[in-house]
Amino acid sequence: MNNKSEEISGEGYIYTSYGKPEYVKHAVASTVTLRRYDSKRPVALICTREHIDYLVKHNQEKLFDKLVPLREEHASITGFKHNVHLYMPFEKNLYLDSDIVWCKDPDPLWTSLSVHPFTITGIQTSDNFFGGPKHIGVLKDILLKRRQRTLNRFDLTYLSRVQTGMIYAKEELVTREVCELAASFLQRIDETHFQSRLKEKGRSEESCEWSMAMAMSKLNLPIYPWLQGHTSPQLDFIESYTDYDSDFHNVKCTYYSDQLVYNFRGLKIDWLRKLLIKTFSLIPGKGDYLITTPYCLHFGWLHQKQPFLEFSDRTWERLTRESSSDEFPSSDE
Repeated sequence: MNNKSEEISGEGYIYTSYGKPEYVKHAVASTVTLRRYDSKRPVALICTREHIDYLVKHNQEKLFDKLVPLREEHASITGFKHNVHLYMPFEKNLYLDSDIVWCKDPDPLWTSLSVHPFTITGIQTSDNFFGGPKHIGVLKDILLKRRQRTLNRFDLTYLSRVQTGMIYAKEELVTREVCELAASFLQRIDETHFQSRLKEKGRSEESCEWSMAMAMSKLNLPIYPWLQGHTSPQLDFIESYTDYDSDFHNVKCTYYSDQLVYNFRGLKIDWLRKLLIKTFSLIPGKGDYLITTPYCLHFGWLHQKQPFLEFSDRTWERLTRESSSDEFPSSDE
């Protein structure tokens, strides 16, 4: 019988970073939480030469098993995620956003993902807000049935809502097909109901998600369910829905069983969210919730990132301080 190291051979995690130095610090912090639960599978960081040099300068490069240079033309969200087929250092690759923390043993997650040649976490059916206006302007899309017109124009029968904070790939050919098709759809954005993410306040990069969702649909590839209760691969960090300590050793999330009610988590107005949950809870089953620990806690909401940013800074300071102490031992050692 194979031992654990043999069973997981070929499986590996992949982070990517570019731009400001703090982004590579995020990858470091996320990797630190991963190593609490998985010390066997290798971790690769695909990043710019500047970030490699930054890690080396601060003696943190050994945290990663592989450092892979990121091509300059791929140093963006769409640049990388539409080209992951060019960056497959392992037989089975799990690509991760850097703004996540790991909360429990990922072995069952790997087993569940292994049946897929390629998949992305998501929800089977997207709504009109996915890739569209995040304000009252979405009513125009609904009234004009623009989502359906996009499906008809590209000969699609469904459109999922993908969340690319977690992508799994083991078959290079399928991965290439998804990426190349997604890139071609992005070039045809004017033929869709989607809008550039650059129109959203606080966003400086284009989204890859709607184009990858279209590619997944065109190739009839299933998404990996994002919301699975106790086995959810990742859940959003929402302050009022999460019980946690400052270093995220113990994380518990409130998870409403009804997807519509759970979607209220995105509302910034606290009293409105509570009112809607209370109102919908009058319907049997709508107010049901469970307390669970996901595999990953994802800090994808701009207004909810602060706890992760503070954790990232503390982790970096601790690691660099420890490496400095190792490099310059005291005289009595």
